[in-house]
Amino acid sequence: MRRPGFKLNRSASLLAIACGLCLVLVCSLTDGAAFIQKEQTARIEPVRLDFDSCTSVLVGRLASADGSTMTSHSCDSNTDRTWINIVPHQKHQPGEKAEIYFEPKRLRSFDDPDRLAIGEIPQVAETYAYFNAAYPFMNEWQLAAGETTIGGRRELKSDEGLLDAPELLRLMLERARTAREAIRIADELTARYGYNDWGECLTLADPEEVWLLEIYGPGKGRKGAVWAAQRIPDGEIGVSANASRIRRIDLKNKNYFLASANVLSVAKEFGWWKEGSGEPFEFCYAYAPDSRYSLYCRRREWRVLSLLAPSFKLDPNAENYPFSVKPEKKVTIKDLLAIFRDTYEGTEYDLTASLITVNRKNQVVKSPVANPFMNAEWRELLRLKRERTICSPTATYLQITQSRKWLPPAIGGVVWLGYDNPATTPHLPFYAGIKNMPASYEIDGRSAYRRDCAWWAFRTVSKLATFRYQEMKEDIARVWKQLEDQAFEQQVAIEAEALKLYQENPEKARDFLTEYCQKQAGQAVADYWKLAGELWVKYSASF
Repeated sequence: MRRPGFKLNRSASLLAIACGLCLVLVCSLTDGAAFIQKEQTARIEPVRLDFDSCTSVLVGRLASADGSTMTSHSCDSNTDRTWINIVPHQKHQPGEKAEIYFEPKRLRSFDDPDRLAIGEIPQVAETYAYFNAAYPFMNEWQLAAGETTIGGRRELKSDEGLLDAPELLRLMLERARTAREAIRIADELTARYGYNDWGECLTLADPEEVWLLEIYGPGKGRKGAVWAAQRIPDGEIGVSANASRIRRIDLKNKNYFLASANVLSVAKEFGWWKEGSGEPFEFCYAYAPDSRYSLYCRRREWRVLSLLAPSFKLDPNAENYPFSVKPEKKVTIKDLLAIFRDTYEGTEYDLTASLITVNRKNQVVKSPVANPFMNAEWRELLRLKRERTICSPTATYLQITQSRKWLPPAIGGVVWLGYDNPATTPHLPFYAGIKNMPASYEIDGRSAYRRDCAWWAFRTVSKLATFRYQEMKEDIARVWKQLEDQAFEQQVAIEAEALKLYQENPEKARDFLTEYCQKQAGQAVADYWKLAGELWVKYSASF
């Protein structure tokens, strides 16, 4: 990983070597993924792809209950950083450079002394404020983003590019006001400086439009990127779950499709599509076929689409689903939260369905220790097959965004954010205009166990729950429901007051929203530390 002009210290060198070995392992495993025929399949066991396992749901403005656009990201990697901060709006001098960092999603803090700059690019005159997380997710213009890794063919990964997915997202949010502008910037930056990451799906939402952008490297030894973007129709919803979702692209229809100039030529060069063969060009099968062969991914697609549009009666074993569907009712934030908490309960894929016992009242019930988040050792012991549910115990955080064109961006943009397992944690609002995050949210929990770290408050409860999930989940739900319900009940009044202040002075509105968000988050952290103690006391004899 040595780059010209940059000196690596010993720790950085070891890190680079370790990362290289990990990439080799990922490549070998991915290359050996089982092949399944292109059409419908009845494969029973999921094929797991060796990439971070995130899910994103997208909602067009006419498909939502209030007219907002939405995107989301369950950051399900159990290694990504937990700290989140606000990077402020900044103006820059002519000739200034923007440094590009190696794997910023692993940094321990914003000023991590071990962070490694691997290059620099010209800075723009002005950069926008944004929420800085493992994958940055909203800027001050209420341009929102989500992410899922889709892998792609190993031949595509470039060793010449400068930008990985988190850094590309950061630059897009710093420099763009709309989804289309963000896509254009991504095209310009990757063409000039190169993309070096695995295939990624980046979901983008501004107050008007929602887009799904899938991007890959151009191949070893090359600088650039191959990408395609497809718009979610305003009245529909879509999903990305670690599998490429874009099939046929109509490059003449710029209202719904955009793509890199090389989108066809790279596929032809590598022999993944032959022009004139009579076979239509399908983006996903050209560049990421393994992702479409994996039930590990597809099952989540089926579940999301089926929950919002059950009348489609989609086959849970199908290889492909509609790119987007019209929901049978207008979608709310609460609906999306329920989806991200889903563990296939009531379906044949519920891992707890067979874990039945007889209680002291001679009633047949699920075992108190049955939970849908069992690790590989427990599944092996109980002879349970693996199912990757939408809700994941490895989640670092879940964010669901709203972008609303009828409000000033500082108020119209709101992120519903929760740490760790979505099933056991509250999701609270953080507005695009706030000036900073609570101090406890700016501390990384991966480095050490700390009582002043917000992530550890929620993680402690989620891990305790796995001991006696069927009993504890009710105790936990009472707490997160109370916190969430309070936030939803207050939302109209809080935004009305913020709008009143904004019309007097925008800074007053920002101060008001910052104080409100920090108070809500502080209460949640305190409540969860208290809840952890109560669970220890109540269930100590059962552990």
